[in-house]
Amino acid sequence: MTTHSLPARTDTPARTPAEKTGRGGRRLLRQRAGRQHHAGPLAYLLLAVMALLSIFPLYWTMVAASTDNTRVSQTPPPFLPGPNLFSNLARAWDEAAMGKAMINSLIVAGVIAMSTVMFATLAGFAFAKLRFKGRNVLLMLVIGTMMVPPQLGVVPLFMLMSELGWSQQLPAVIFPTLVSAVGVFFMRQYLSEALPDELVEAGRVDGAHSLRIFWSIVLPVARPAMAVLFMITFVHAWNDFFWPFVVLDMTNPTVPVALTQLSAGYVRDQSLIMAGALLGTLPLLVMFVVFGRRIVSGIMAGAVKG
Repeated sequence: MTTHSLPARTDTPARTPAEKTGRGGRRLLRQRAGRQHHAGPLAYLLLAVMALLSIFPLYWTMVAASTDNTRVSQTPPPFLPGPNLFSNLARAWDEAAMGKAMINSLIVAGVIAMSTVMFATLAGFAFAKLRFKGRNVLLMLVIGTMMVPPQLGVVPLFMLMSELGWSQQLPAVIFPTLVSAVGVFFMRQYLSEALPDELVEAGRVDGAHSLRIFWSIVLPVARPAMAVLFMITFVHAWNDFFWPFVVLDMTNPTVPVALTQLSAGYVRDQSLIMAGALLGTLPLLVMFVVFGRRIVSGIMAGAVKG
C-alpha cells in the first residue's frame, strides 16, 4: 500500500511594498519622501495675488501720505507716490508729538508683551501638566473671561486707576493688561502637545521643584509659542486705542492716541493723517523684518519636534 505525502505548506506573510522593493528600493523611497514638492503655476499665481492684496493698503497709505489733501480727494485718486512724503512726515511728527508717543508705545507694548508671555507660560504649564484640585474649574473661569466684552469694565477700572493715582500715566495702561486669557489658553494648548509628560516626570525624579522644571525644561520647549505670543501681544498693545484714549491725554499719549490730534479741526488733512499712520506702522514693519525670520524658524522647529 503506497502513501502519497502531501506537499508542505509554505504560507509566508505578505511582504510590504518596502520589502518587495529591496534595499535599493527603500533607499529610493526615502529619497522621494525627503524631496520637496513644488507647487504649480496656479498656486504661485494665487500667492502673488494674495501678496499684492496684502501689500496694497500699505502702498496706498504711502501714496496718500506723499501727496496733498486736494489730490487725495480727487476722483480717481492717485496711484503713484507724490513729492510731499518727507514734508508730510515731518509735519505729522511735529504736530502729533510722535517722538514721545512712540517712546510711550514702545514701553507699554514691550512691558505688556513680556509680562503676558511669562505669566501665560507659567499658567499654561500649570494647567497643562500639573495636577491640583480645581484645575478644570479655574481653566473654565479663565476661558469664560474671554466672553466678557472689555467695554463693561471700563468704568470700574477707570475708577480704580484714579484711586491709585495712576490716571494720565502709563501704569494705568500697563497693569490692567499684564496677562491675557487668550495667552494662557494658547500656551496651555501648546504645552499639552509639545511637552511630554516623561520630561516633567524625569525632572521630578531628579529632585527638581516646579520652578526649576519650568526654567530648565518648559522654557526651551515653549520658545516657538512664546515668540508667536510675544509678536501678537506686542502688535495688539501697540495698536490698542480705546483704553489708552480713556485713561491718557495728549500730554502723555501712545501712538494711536496721538494720531487723533491730526484729525482735529473742521477740515481734515487726509494726507497728514496718512503720514501719521505710516509713521505709526513703520516700527512694527521694522520689528517684523528683523525678527520675523527667527519667529518663523522657531515655529517650524517646534512643529518638527512635535
